[in-house]
Amino acid sequence: MPNRLANATSPYLLQHADNPVDWHEWGCEAFAVATERDVPVLLSVGYSACHWCHVMAHESFEDEDTARFLNDRFVGIKVDREERPDVDRIYMDAVTATTGHGGWPMTVFLTPDAKPFYAGTYFPKEGRHGMPSFMEILRAVDDAWTHDRESLIGRSDGVARAISRRPAASAMLPTEGEMEAAVDTILSTFDSTHGGFGRAPKFPQPSTLEFLLRFAVLRPGTERASNAIRAVEVTLDHMARGGIYDHLDGGFARYSVDDRWLVPHFEKMLYDNALLARLYLRAWQVSGHPWLLEVARETLDYLARDMIDPSGGIHSAEDADADGAEGAFSVWTWDELAETLDDDVHLAATIYGATPAGNFEGANILHLPRSLAAVADDLGIGEDELRRSKEAIDERLRKRRADRVRPARDDKIVTAWNGLALRAFAEAAAILEDERYLETANGIAGFLTGPASSDGRVLRSWRGGRNGPDGFCDDYAAAALGLFTLYQATGDERRYLQAERMVREMIRRFSDEQDGGFFATASDGEQLIARPKNVHDDPTPSDNALAAEALAILAAYTGESDLQTRFERTIQSVGTSLSAHPGAHGSLLGAWLADPLREVAVVGVAPERRRLTGVVWGRFRPDVVLAQGEGTESPVPLLEGRTAPDGARAFVCKDFVCDLPVSSAGDLEDQLDRS
Repeated sequence: MPNRLANATSPYLLQHADNPVDWHEWGCEAFAVATERDVPVLLSVGYSACHWCHVMAHESFEDEDTARFLNDRFVGIKVDREERPDVDRIYMDAVTATTGHGGWPMTVFLTPDAKPFYAGTYFPKEGRHGMPSFMEILRAVDDAWTHDRESLIGRSDGVARAISRRPAASAMLPTEGEMEAAVDTILSTFDSTHGGFGRAPKFPQPSTLEFLLRFAVLRPGTERASNAIRAVEVTLDHMARGGIYDHLDGGFARYSVDDRWLVPHFEKMLYDNALLARLYLRAWQVSGHPWLLEVARETLDYLARDMIDPSGGIHSAEDADADGAEGAFSVWTWDELAETLDDDVHLAATIYGATPAGNFEGANILHLPRSLAAVADDLGIGEDELRRSKEAIDERLRKRRADRVRPARDDKIVTAWNGLALRAFAEAAAILEDERYLETANGIAGFLTGPASSDGRVLRSWRGGRNGPDGFCDDYAAAALGLFTLYQATGDERRYLQAERMVREMIRRFSDEQDGGFFATASDGEQLIARPKNVHDDPTPSDNALAAEALAILAAYTGESDLQTRFERTIQSVGTSLSAHPGAHGSLLGAWLADPLREVAVVGVAPERRRLTGVVWGRFRPDVVLAQGEGTESPVPLLEGRTAPDGARAFVCKDFVCDLPVSSAGDLEDQLDRS
């Protein structure tokens, strides 16, 4: 019989609706029951595409004996970390504070007043490798609650105080020397052999990579800049050739369990693919390598083809598991390859590194151990001929794979992640002049300003016509950035106004007026045991990084000094962590690196404007904000008073000083290159 989760909006919670555990959703009711029964709370946090969340659910939460004990001695609360990032952040801080590491599934024991006193991640059904079983944990906690409660209460008070502390703001803004030192610190962990940073497991870290790319573009001509762009190119190359990338349908998995990007954790997340598609596109503009553009297009096409919702928004994730096994949708046995490809199996094996023994539990994860140019050279054929053969092979494999059971889809639509996707599609539409990407971008924008908005506020998530929780700071900031980008790509001033409203609402409801920066939760939102303030990129850009960039853009459009001050105070609010741990702050460092922004105002009729806006989009210019419109009665302050008697004109300004207006693309290019 279904439990209380049967009415949830989250696909992750619905996965647990038939558990014998009497789960509650997060809320006052669950804690009131715990208080009335005088029992602790078991908080279990995960997400729908989490493989080990599924394992723990199958081993323990579906087990009748475990559920009986849990229901008798605890109140169980199940939380989707993607739907409630505030709850996840607070209690993940408790996990890392008490164990030194974190992850999902997250398992936390709370007092009835929501204070954590014991925390961990995955616990197996049977103890192994020094790890206690889940039942052993339940019994130990129950015993301590019954016989040593005073100690647990004291511990919970200490943990609650620890997770409420925030870094002290800095009185100084980062210097140029500190920015250079940040690059050096990041590069000191670069794996020059396989790309990426540190050891396995390896995560893509698009925010860190974009910071390095921005540094290379904005501080060119030095060895440090050359090393930064090399780290970006090597990493993107190895990721795109590795098994973390889906070579048949496009898109990246969450991370690689090894240091070669070969064996992925197979789930695909919207946020990874939105950030990486944009990164590959911008890296292509910087380096000109055609394979970067190919990967960007394939990743965007995957999202637009396989993850789009009829509402216009994009779904959250595809699961790691399919048909009951991790990676079953993606891997190939040698017999399957031979049966599908006949005589072409050996060519496919040469391209994709497949063998009869396989590279993953007896099967093959497709990857490109060598470039196609190197393979073609070895085979004595042209690269174009090899590419045609590869595409024919890929098409046959895609057709065969279409008969498999697809991974489960998390079809809730998260506002913040769709803001990131909108930015990627809008930039691709402008850079590549591709109407398909513009159509997708407009669809996402329609969702963000339609179903995702309620009574002038932004929702966190939406699924099948049902609203999720109220939005958090990153939802407002990311959606605003996406809408600002769509305005820059099209000149549709509705998008500017929508973005401006979101930024001002973000300031009103989330700003920390005392220390600067932004809280994750709204001033009028649910009062939790702490008010989180997210400053680290993990794995999406932090709330404060997104907010800072949105503030900088609106300040450039309006000239309002208060917005620039708020931007700078947001940078300062991170304190010494910004320079001490630069790898955790790539997005915020990138925003500061681009300050002060250059403003480019292009006015005139749309067909004429394209000659000039194309110059702006033709290169990666992270320090440029573009305003475009007809120049008459525009709601965009940067366009005020601008006219174009000769078809279209561009005005380039920086630090309150403007160059003379120009009408030719060449003159605009010269001004942008000089300033």
